[in-house]
Amino acid sequence: MNSSRRQWLEGAAALAALGIAGCGRAEPPRPAAKPAMLVHRDAGCGCCLTWAEQAEAAGYAVKVVDTPAMGAVKQRLGVPADLASCHTAEVDGFVLEGHVPFPALARIRAERPAGVIGLAVPGMPRGSPGMEMPDGTKDAFTVYAFTADGRRAAFA
Repeated sequence: MNSSRRQWLEGAAALAALGIAGCGRAEPPRPAAKPAMLVHRDAGCGCCLTWAEQAEAAGYAVKVVDTPAMGAVKQRLGVPADLASCHTAEVDGFVLEGHVPFPALARIRAERPAGVIGLAVPGMPRGSPGMEMPDGTKDAFTVYAFTADGRRAAFA
């Protein structure tokens, strides 16, 4: 074996030994991608933008779309009419109707309950995310989980 080939093999073996011993450099972990969220809203509604800003702060990559035919969006996505609110969002295969709190969203994404297609907070209750009042007034509200066939149950 000639000396240049032997030196190359010795050098390669030394580099491999360093890597095995943990002395090599590892790439830093990459941050997880933010889940994409599409928010449909009526252009005249300001609280929807507040909720969307809070969604971004909660770690979602939010895109807001002004949609003049909100009823058609809700119907296409399977939102029961009696659970309707001012905006409708899509994230990770789920539908969110209205001012859904972000811990409830995190929970449904983690648990993925069978048959559930979305969460809803009907109406626009004061004190719900995006509907905070300057004086701190809060209405009691329920987060509902709903299925494609319209069944629903309290979720959070």
